[in-house]
Amino acid sequence: MKLSFFFRNSIIMKQSATKKFFSMRFTHEFKKTHTTPQGQSDSALLSGHSQHRDGGGITETTTPVPSADTQPAGSAGITGRRLWEKSPSHSYSQGTGGQKTTETFTKRTPAPQDTRSLGQTLPPQPPQATTRPVSHGVASCQPKNHIVFLKTHKTASSTILNILYRYGDSRNLTFALPALRHSQLFYPMTFAAHFVEGFQSKTVKEYNIMCNHMRFMPEEVKKVMPEETFYFSILRNPVSMMESIFIYYKSIATFHKTRSLEEFLADPWKFYNTSLPNNHYAKNLLAFDFGFSDGSIGSDEETQAKLAISMIEKNFDLILLSEYFDESMILLKNALCWTLDDVVSFKLNSRNNDSRMKLHPDTIDKIKVWNLLDWKIYLHFNATFWRTVDLMGGQERMKQEVAMLKQKREQLTKTCLLEGGAVDPSQVKDKDLSPFQYGAAVIQGYNLNPELKGPIRKQCLDLITPELQYTAALYEKQFPQLSFNQHLSQKQPASRKATISRSRSLNPKVSTEKRLAQGGLRQQDHSIRHQKIFPKVPPTRSLRSVP
Repeated sequence: MKLSFFFRNSIIMKQSATKKFFSMRFTHEFKKTHTTPQGQSDSALLSGHSQHRDGGGITETTTPVPSADTQPAGSAGITGRRLWEKSPSHSYSQGTGGQKTTETFTKRTPAPQDTRSLGQTLPPQPPQATTRPVSHGVASCQPKNHIVFLKTHKTASSTILNILYRYGDSRNLTFALPALRHSQLFYPMTFAAHFVEGFQSKTVKEYNIMCNHMRFMPEEVKKVMPEETFYFSILRNPVSMMESIFIYYKSIATFHKTRSLEEFLADPWKFYNTSLPNNHYAKNLLAFDFGFSDGSIGSDEETQAKLAISMIEKNFDLILLSEYFDESMILLKNALCWTLDDVVSFKLNSRNNDSRMKLHPDTIDKIKVWNLLDWKIYLHFNATFWRTVDLMGGQERMKQEVAMLKQKREQLTKTCLLEGGAVDPSQVKDKDLSPFQYGAAVIQGYNLNPELKGPIRKQCLDLITPELQYTAALYEKQFPQLSFNQHLSQKQPASRKATISRSRSLNPKVSTEKRLAQGGLRQQDHSIRHQKIFPKVPPTRSLRSVP
C-alpha cells in the first residue's frame, strides 16, 4: 500500500500513536510501502511547526565547532528515500577517474543522538563502521532536472533558491511558480496543486522545478511534479535560527510586545497565541514548513519526533544543513549530477552583523525546550551527516571539492562585485537590486561591477539578483501574456476613472456596467482567477504573509 504523506521506507508503527500525532485539519493517507500490524494504511495529518537542523560539516574531527550565534554555512544528511535500505546490500559507484571498485553497503544502524545542553553545532561524527560502496570510476549519472526544494525559513534557503533559479533559467526549464504573481506558494496555507500558475488552466504541460516557500503537502506536490522528481530541503540549528527569527519577524503578534528574546522565553505562553496571524513563526517553524501541525504536539514528544523524522526521510532524498553550506552544496552537486559552476553562489537575504545577538547559555537551553520538536529533528540529521559524506566519496574528497568551490566564489567576487562583498541596503546603487527589508534585520545587497559586459555581466547579475526580483522576472518569462494583462490591470483604476469621467460628460445616463466595460475588464478577470484559486477568500482581501 502507498504512503501518502511523508516517507518511503517501510516502517511499522502503532495506529494509536499515529492517531495522537496526526490530527487537525488535513488527513493524509500513507500510500507507499507502509502498513500497520493490522495490514491497514495509516492516516496521517502533517501540519504544524517548522523544523530546523544543523549538520556536521567537513572538517577535521578536532576542529572546534561553531557556536549557536555564528553564521550558518552548510552541511547535509542524505535520507532513506529510494536509496540504499530497500535490500540488504547494493552496489554504489561514484567518482571522477580511475578504476571503479565496489563494496557492499549494509543496512544502516540508527545514529546516536547528542544530548548536550549547549546550543552549539554538534561536532562531526566519526565515519560509521559499515561496509559500503566505494567507487573511483567515471560517474554514469545524468543531471537531474526535476527538482522540489522545500524552502524553509531563515536557513540560507534564499541562496539555494537563487542557485535553482539560475540553473533552470539558463536551461529554459519550467518553474512551478506561484499563481497570481505571488512570491510564495500561498504560504502559510498548506500547499495545494492549484496554487501553481498554469496548473489549473493546464497551460503548462510539465514542470521542472518547484522551489518557492510553501507548507509541504506531499500528495498535492505529486500532482504537479513528475514521479522521478528529486526532493531536498535545508535545516538549521534551532538555537541560532530562533535568534534570527526573533529579529526578522519582530513585528508579528508573538514578538512585538516583548523587548528581548530573553523576555519572551521567560514566559513564552504569555505572548504566544496560535490563533493570531503569523504566530507559527515563533515555535517549531521548521516542523511547520514540513507540514506538521501545532496541535500534533502532545504528551509523547519522543514518539512524535521519531514519526516526523521517519516521514522526512521517506519524502526527501537529501537534507542539507546551513551550518556547513559549502559542504552541503557539494553533496547537492553530486546528488543532482551538476557541476561546481552550477552550485557556486553569493549569500542572499543575509543580514549584517549589527543585528546579531550573542545568546546566554540559559537562553540557549530555553530555546531547545521551546522548539523541542525542531531540536530533536535537527539532532538526528546532524548525526547522519558524516555517513552521507562517507557514502559520497569520503572526507578527503569533500575537502578538495569545497576548496575548489571557495576558489570559484572568490574569483567571481573579484570579477562581479564593486566593493568585493555585500553592502548595507543604503549603499546599493541600483535600486532594482535592493533586497527586501523586513523586521529589525538589515538585509544586505550587492553592487555590480559597472565595467562588465556580455555573458559574464549576465552571470554576475543573476548571482546578486534578490529573490523577489528574480521571481518576477521568471514569471514574465514563462507567462508573458498573463504578466502583460496583470500589468495593465494594475494601471486600470486610473485609466478606468478617466474613461468613466469622460463617459459621464458625454452621456450622463450611461450605466455603471457599461462604463466599467469601457474602462476595461482585466481587473475583473484577475478577480475571477483569484476566486477560482481561493473560492472562500474575497478578491478584495489579499493573502498576507511575511517573506
